[in-house]
Amino acid sequence: MCGSGGVRVTLFIAMVSKANRATVAASVPAHLRPEALKFLRGLEKHNDRVWFNERKTVYEAELKEPMLAIIRKVTDAMMDFAPNHVRPAEKSLFRIYRDTRFSNNKLPYKTHVAAWWSHMGMEKTSGAGYYFQVSPKGVVIAAGSYMPEKEQLAAIRHWLLKNHAAFRKVLERPAVRKTFKEFEGDALTRPPKGFPCEHPAMDLIKCKQWGLSTTLPADAALKTNFAATLIRHFKLLAPLVDALNTPIAASLAPKKKVLFGLH
Repeated sequence: MCGSGGVRVTLFIAMVSKANRATVAASVPAHLRPEALKFLRGLEKHNDRVWFNERKTVYEAELKEPMLAIIRKVTDAMMDFAPNHVRPAEKSLFRIYRDTRFSNNKLPYKTHVAAWWSHMGMEKTSGAGYYFQVSPKGVVIAAGSYMPEKEQLAAIRHWLLKNHAAFRKVLERPAVRKTFKEFEGDALTRPPKGFPCEHPAMDLIKCKQWGLSTTLPADAALKTNFAATLIRHFKLLAPLVDALNTPIAASLAPKKKVLFGLH
C-alpha cells in the first residue's frame, strides 16, 4: 500500500509541476522587452562563457521564454495555413550556442535569436520552411528552401522546367512584392549540367536556394502585436513554401520497387 501511495504522490507532484509550467508559459508575453535587445548588445561585446553564464537567468527570462511564447502563438495560427509545419515550440527555437567544431570562428554564442518551422517529415533535411530572427540590427522574416541537399536541389530545378510560370506568379503577387524586397536566390554563374541553356526559367534554375525575406526594425520585436506581424508575413509566404515542398516531397517519397522490369 505504501508503495502505491508513493506512486500516487509522485504522479500528483508531476501533474502539479506540469500545470505550473503551463501557467507560467501562458503568462509570458508573446513579444520581447527592451532588456532582450540590451542583453544581445552586451553579448556582442562580451561573447564569452563567463559573461553569459553570469547572466544566463537574464537570457532565459528575457529571450528564451518570450521566444517560446512567440513561437507557440505563431504555431497555433499555422494550423490554418501551414498545418504541415506545426511542431513543438522547443523544436523550432534555435539554440543560442554556436557549433564551433568546423568553424574558424570560435565565439561560443550567436548574437541573435531565431526560429525555424520545417515541414513535417523533413525535420532532418533542408526542406522549405519559415524563419525569423531577432538581433539589435533588426528582425529578419523569411521563408523558402535555403540549403537543399543534392537530391532536393535537382528536384526543384527539374520541377521548375515545367512549373516556372506558376512559380513566378507566386513570387510576383502584388502583396508579396510590396512586403518582401529581397529574393534569396544565391546562384550559379552558368547553367547546371544537363539543363538547356536557353530555357526561359534559367535564372531560377541556376539558383542554389529559393526564398523571400524582409527586414524590420529591431523594435518590431518589442511590440505587443509582434506574433501577429510574423503570422501576417508567413501567410503571404505560404504559397511559396508549399510550391517548393512539392518537388522536395516527391524526391523523398519511397521509390517503387521494380520486379522483373515491371512496376
